[in-house]
Amino acid sequence: MIDPDGFRPNVGIVLARDDGRVFWARRAGKDGWQFPQGGMNTDETPIEAMYRELGEETGLTPDHVDVLGQTPGWLRYRLPRRYRRRHQKPMCVGQKQVWFLLRFLADDDAFDLSAGERPEFDRYRWVDFWYPVRHVIPFKRRVYVRALRHLEPMLPDVPGQSNFG
Repeated sequence: MIDPDGFRPNVGIVLARDDGRVFWARRAGKDGWQFPQGGMNTDETPIEAMYRELGEETGLTPDHVDVLGQTPGWLRYRLPRRYRRRHQKPMCVGQKQVWFLLRFLADDDAFDLSAGERPEFDRYRWVDFWYPVRHVIPFKRRVYVRALRHLEPMLPDVPGQSNFG
């Protein structure tokens, strides 16, 4: 589904442990790392899409997490021209996302990165909250900053937590 402006509705997921570290995953067979994210189906709300994507990409269920908050409205980013699929009609120029902050309630053995039909990730690690901003593919950097700035105040107080902004 692409909106009239060429943006694909999408959800992003920041999964945090109680120590403030966040889930950071490597795209299967690639060098790129990112937060879980994925497109919304036409019949889904953002929260329904978030739970579906969480299950497909990490194997986690709603019982493994608490929703701490979400960004208001859509955060957008444009795809560089080389990533746009020119044969697709309508053409997708970028993504518009609602971001969710989740508290991880389980142990790492709850993860199953091969749960989806086509695994999105092949590795993960827990990193400092602002680490992803410095290490995500550059065209996503601005939307990561905006999402994390909004979500950080919803995190429980973590000793030594630093603010990026």
